[in-house]
Amino acid sequence: MGLPEGRVAELTADRDRLRAELLRDRADRPASPGRGIHHTALIAADVRRTVDFYQGVLGFPLTEVFENRDYPGSTHFFFDVGNGNALAFFDLPGLDLGRYAEVLGGLHHLAISMALDQWRAAKSRLDAAGVTYQEESGTSVYLTDPDGARVELIADPLGEMYGEAVV
Repeated sequence: MGLPEGRVAELTADRDRLRAELLRDRADRPASPGRGIHHTALIAADVRRTVDFYQGVLGFPLTEVFENRDYPGSTHFFFDVGNGNALAFFDLPGLDLGRYAEVLGGLHHLAISMALDQWRAAKSRLDAAGVTYQEESGTSVYLTDPDGARVELIADPLGEMYGEAVV
């Protein structure tokens, strides 16, 4: 499976043109107006199952639970994923949303940075819980959460990917 070699070459050339036209050298980039990601919100079919997974297996502490202001009866809950960042979930009872599906504009995966010792400990908890994952590059594991969303646990420092600065 994959693209024909000629198409890959075309896409590589397009990416090189984008990089040359749009990417500024670090010294020439303006400062970002943002302070960071306040939270990323995903949908959960079952609050307890999601808490058991994200807090119990992955180790991210549950920090708050309250009613979703936009949908009475729905629960909005948060996990601390470090560095002042939160991962939030909604359950949306009664909407019969079905399982996660990758679509344009949708979530491809959520990457959460962890110190190497914490990353190794999370891998051990995944093994103990029988959660399957795919390890890549010696610093990333890809898994699916209870609702099918892809999650990457990555031991690369924030702002780096494969030893390259991305911020």
